[in-house]
Amino acid sequence: MNINSINVIPLGQAGFRLQFDELVIYIDPYLSNSVEVSEGPALRRQVPIWKLPNEINDADWVLITHTHMDHCDVDTLVPLSLASETCCFMGPKDVGELLSDKGIAIGRFTCATNNWQVLGPDLRVHPIPAAHPTIETDAYGNFRQIGYILEYKDRRIYHAGDTSLNAVMIDAVSAFKPIDVAILPVNECNYYRDNCGIIGNMSVREAFKFAEDISVNTLIPMHWDMFTPNSVYREEIEIFYKLAKSPFNMLLNPTFI
Repeated sequence: MNINSINVIPLGQAGFRLQFDELVIYIDPYLSNSVEVSEGPALRRQVPIWKLPNEINDADWVLITHTHMDHCDVDTLVPLSLASETCCFMGPKDVGELLSDKGIAIGRFTCATNNWQVLGPDLRVHPIPAAHPTIETDAYGNFRQIGYILEYKDRRIYHAGDTSLNAVMIDAVSAFKPIDVAILPVNECNYYRDNCGIIGNMSVREAFKFAEDISVNTLIPMHWDMFTPNSVYREEIEIFYKLAKSPFNMLLNPTFI
């Protein structure tokens, strides 16, 4: 194991717990059934809840990519904020407004502005625009849907959030090449999902080609496992990886990166 290895726990959908030495970061944790409650049984979660939010007392930071419920879930974030009393939150400005409306003190929130921000020893973060389905900015010029580049010692980890590919987003990520680990959505946009009001992201093929273009060492597909109408078969991802002979490692259930 590399001395700079990062402990990883996938939480389903776009959610991850990452541990950098003693610092624990959560990204887009969805640990409730709020989507099913809001949208109906077709969107029942297919990934077991890893831990109840009120039991998560180890969070130092929670990074949120955008306000959609499966990424910014107040039924997860409010009890987590009470259990992890010193935890701070980061995300686009409207995420901060939503959390404040739900009782999380605005002083615990840092707006993800378009520059490097320090999270802790040897760890800093830079937001990346996400096209979901287009790139949007707020009145201050900051992106409303984002991914994150995490730089830890000599490594860069990219969590894309929800995004399709477009030239602006590709150029923004490419400026940080090489990317050691890329966590990319693979639940493609298509006609049938559009008709159901589901905003898809890049396809498996797009994600693999993009990972190759940004020179990743390891690809972690995400956003394929939580809701049946928005899912991708595990076998589909594995078979494509085998046939494509991609020049990187691919992990579906990582424990260390």
